[in-house]
Amino acid sequence: MNDVCIIPTALRYADSLNATVDIVARERRYIGFVEGPSIESTRGFVQRILAGAGVQMLVVTPSDSVVGWCDIIRNPPGRVSACWQVRVGLRPEYRGRGLGRRLAVQTIVAARQVGMERVELDVFASNEPAVALYRALGFITEGIKRRARKLEGQYDDNVFMALLDDQPIG
Repeated sequence: MNDVCIIPTALRYADSLNATVDIVARERRYIGFVEGPSIESTRGFVQRILAGAGVQMLVVTPSDSVVGWCDIIRNPPGRVSACWQVRVGLRPEYRGRGLGRRLAVQTIVAARQVGMERVELDVFASNEPAVALYRALGFITEGIKRRARKLEGQYDDNVFMALLDDQPIG
């Protein structure tokens, strides 16, 4: 994976990020969306990140194409302030090569540098590689929401996990 780099987000990557989110969403297996958000929504999201709502790292090819992302977002004002939410995605052809691990570690480190104390996530139980990755990174399972999603007649559980700032990153 020497042909890609992991960098902080920038507004100039919003269109490419949007396309990648759409590709992952249309797989209908890994994230809660079944299609990507509007480009306007993605641009607004990136602007909020850049304004301090969290951190986002991107996996970018030499041609400036975004092929993966990891964002860790602060809970909005009025909600539990110590909790942040993490989301990760990679295009299919970039999976299984350790890139998701590198991406998650760099994003967690960046979030800790700006005060993240606790990061939470939920992952579909059927996404066994992601569950294994989060466990290897030090996330602990805090609960399971049974039959949390029904898609095309199939149920899937959500696994809720967290990582605290005093836990080492595995």
